[in-house]
Amino acid sequence: MTAVLTIARFTVLDAVRGRLGWLVAGFAIVGCALAVFAGEVAITETQSFRSGLLGAWLRSCAVFTVGACVVSSAVRESHHKDLDLLLSMPSPRSTYLAGKLAGFAGVSMLTAVVCGLAVTWFAPLPQAALWATSLSLELFIVTAMSLLCAFTFSQVTWALGTVIGFYVLSRSMAALRIMAREPLVDSASTGQQFVGAFADALAFVLPDLDRFTESEWLIHGAGTISDLGFVTVQSVIYVTLLFAAASFDLHRKAL
Repeated sequence: MTAVLTIARFTVLDAVRGRLGWLVAGFAIVGCALAVFAGEVAITETQSFRSGLLGAWLRSCAVFTVGACVVSSAVRESHHKDLDLLLSMPSPRSTYLAGKLAGFAGVSMLTAVVCGLAVTWFAPLPQAALWATSLSLELFIVTAMSLLCAFTFSQVTWALGTVIGFYVLSRSMAALRIMAREPLVDSASTGQQFVGAFADALAFVLPDLDRFTESEWLIHGAGTISDLGFVTVQSVIYVTLLFAAASFDLHRKAL
């Protein structure tokens, strides 16, 4: 546990020294400015329009920023042989992975807190707190996926591209299933049935991220504790699976 906490501490310090905090504060300020400007040109429901726009902006920026931070940090350690040095020490490799995951989980939580404080300007505090908590859990999944991709590909472009593809596909899976199951023509064809079955299988494997951090919570105040419970269960399941996959990939890596 001491080794895990030490690695986590240095992971957070590395993110801080990389000016991640300034980047998060920057896109939060830009988002608030855009929301204010958009509210001025909106005809009706000004406050709802502002909160929805700001929530979507902050969620997208937070996911990309945290994913890029995790991938670049892990790949840099691999290329600079820091990873080889750490793995050669007399401690399980899962200790290193757990420390990195814990450190980036802390970074994700701090990012979600900043975003949550930004949305309180336009949304009720309880809904903003629920939204920020869901965002932190969503970022945990992105963090675990980013570590897996960084260890698997060892290239920033491939790893970050895979993470973005995973996130976009998980976010849009509900809409893709509807389009696959309810086509405009020839819904009984073999090809269409195969596409529908493939979409269902893919949705079963991927996390249901379209139910995470919904802008509707900020716009209509529709978020509930049951929504947070669903998000928590999904996060625990997928972070555990991704951690296990990353641990397996790390254990097979030769020094």
